[in-house]
Amino acid sequence: MAFIGTVALVGNPNSGKSSLFNVLTGGSQKVGNFPGVTVERKTGYINYGKEESIRIIDMPGSYSLYPTASDEKLVTRILLDKQHPDHPDVIVYTADANHLEEQLLLLTQLIDLGFSVILTVNMVDELKAGDKIVRVSSLERRLKIPVIGVSSRQKVGLQALKEEIARMIRDGQGVRTPFYKVSESWLSNLPVNPEEQQGASAFRLLVQAHHFDWIPDPNNLPIEVWQKRIKDNGFEALNAQVEEIYERHELIQKLLRGVISRPKGRSSLSDRLDTVLTHWLAGPIIFGIAMLFVFQAIFAWASYPMDAIESGFGYIGASLGNILPSGWFNDLVTQGVIPGLSGVLIFVPQIAILFFLISLLDELGYMARAVYLFDHFFQRFGMNGRSVVALISGGACAIPAIMSTRTIADWKERLITILVTPFISCSARIPVYTVLVAFIVPYRKIGIFFNTQGLVFASLYILGIVAALLSAFVIKKVLRTKSFSFLIMDLPPYRFPDWTNVWSNVRSKVMTFVIEAGKIILMISIILWLLASYGPPKKMEAALRQAEQIAMEGEMTDQEAKDLIAAHQLEASFAGVIGQAIEPVIKPLGFDWKIGIALITSFAAREVFVGSMATIYSIGSEANEYRIREHLAKQRDPTTQKLIFDRPTALSLLLFFVFAMQCMSTLAVVKKETDSWKWPVIQFTFMTATAYVASWVGFVVMS
Repeated sequence: MAFIGTVALVGNPNSGKSSLFNVLTGGSQKVGNFPGVTVERKTGYINYGKEESIRIIDMPGSYSLYPTASDEKLVTRILLDKQHPDHPDVIVYTADANHLEEQLLLLTQLIDLGFSVILTVNMVDELKAGDKIVRVSSLERRLKIPVIGVSSRQKVGLQALKEEIARMIRDGQGVRTPFYKVSESWLSNLPVNPEEQQGASAFRLLVQAHHFDWIPDPNNLPIEVWQKRIKDNGFEALNAQVEEIYERHELIQKLLRGVISRPKGRSSLSDRLDTVLTHWLAGPIIFGIAMLFVFQAIFAWASYPMDAIESGFGYIGASLGNILPSGWFNDLVTQGVIPGLSGVLIFVPQIAILFFLISLLDELGYMARAVYLFDHFFQRFGMNGRSVVALISGGACAIPAIMSTRTIADWKERLITILVTPFISCSARIPVYTVLVAFIVPYRKIGIFFNTQGLVFASLYILGIVAALLSAFVIKKVLRTKSFSFLIMDLPPYRFPDWTNVWSNVRSKVMTFVIEAGKIILMISIILWLLASYGPPKKMEAALRQAEQIAMEGEMTDQEAKDLIAAHQLEASFAGVIGQAIEPVIKPLGFDWKIGIALITSFAAREVFVGSMATIYSIGSEANEYRIREHLAKQRDPTTQKLIFDRPTALSLLLFFVFAMQCMSTLAVVKKETDSWKWPVIQFTFMTATAYVASWVGFVVMS
């Protein structure tokens, strides 16, 4: 099949660009990152008969050629750098029919760069359902480029668009009169002239003068030459940018006179809904209720498929254990690989439910309102309105929450959100909290609805939220960047969701987690199994003999003997050796080497801590949380006979779990989202240090 060209889908955020991409490419999509960056790229193909194929790229949403975020910078670079592998032959520019005036700025810039451009006026079906009218043919005459009205939902205009793409790739587009004429004052101040740049347009030279320090010059002029010429010519980039955008908006307003009409005195349904949903008081309350529903869905709905996945992998592990010959390979598969795969796939329901609901709210047009509502508050902590989704979702699981930060455009704000989200107490901490809270306060009712243990439980969540916000504030001060952030966005009209778009988003997010983060999680699971299963041979053999002798003398059942042997061998394993090695470090927190082992093994997942304690103290593999708590309450230090799990130790351990990064899956996702081990290492170190200090203070104060 002959490849005849590349098409870039370009447009503002919320313009319907991704929906159009989904219906144009169907199932022939690939999701990955643009080379060298973490910005997501979707590519697909449009086939013409059996012989021709056109590559289509869904570019990140952008407002102009003067970027304020990392993904916008990427779009600008691709469009200006003709040597870039994703530089397009044709641009399909999408604009929401309901927001034409706001979304044509970038289009007019692309026209003046000389691109072959097709304008698609998207969501024309919504215009027919309302009062607004857009005269597409009149717009086409005035812009002097092809303009096609489309609807991704109702599949309107798609065939005409495909035919126009193919025609334009083959025939190109003739020379046009520039939409915006660079003023003579700026033209005389440009550091180069069109002749020197191989006949480049005045506007291309103007944009190149803005971005000379990070976009390659077509004629390979060194940056030093650009700097000298700009200084000598007195070129003022900011003033030129302001003047250009102001004059373009005036031209766009004139262009659209008579193209868009709406009966006077009528407000749209979206306007009427916004009077309530963006109200300073009602808005946050409604959003809180919506997020409570999302949290409950992730926490409650996901439990059924997660239990099924866990049971399924338990059955598979037991079956393979009986089929495979006994030995190291059997143990590797049943105790390393199978739990590792389970540790990956068990998060899929939470990720799928979160992104289904977030995509649904986004398609409805509501998430843009949430961003608007909370942006001012989160800006104080170095984040923005989009961060609220991640922080609230972190109450269920940090993994999908961190993945949801992809909607945050500014790199610094996204990074801060990623780094502080794990402070929010997730559902995996609940088993730990349940076991330990009872050691802090006895159960006592307070009023009709409350009790002492429930209030302590809630305070742990509040403590995590406070830690996240304070950490964000500190990181904001430490992490210095040249860019500054401000929120620019259109509030899209409320609409029924495009289910194809929702499903495509959920599928891509789930597959990204399973394939990319899953590899790291599986690797760490196997390493942890090796550490817990093997140790110095003589030590392991002695532990086995000692456990067998104790079991025989105590006339234990087979299961009790098996639990005792597992506890002794874990103590003698490399994990046990490490636990005893770190005991001097954790002793000031009130922890012994057994708790140290549990902290190490719980790195696989926070909830593993409870199971590890059951193994270490020979409580039994089938023990429930009540039995574990009852048994731990009786444990004493063999030397001092002091209770191990007294109030100071329990509080110290609780505080450690509130603040510590105790989940390898989260670190794996942070590595994937930041495309570097630097940030997960910094995050792990900072959270561990915070947990250590908090635990020590809690232990000392309570003692």
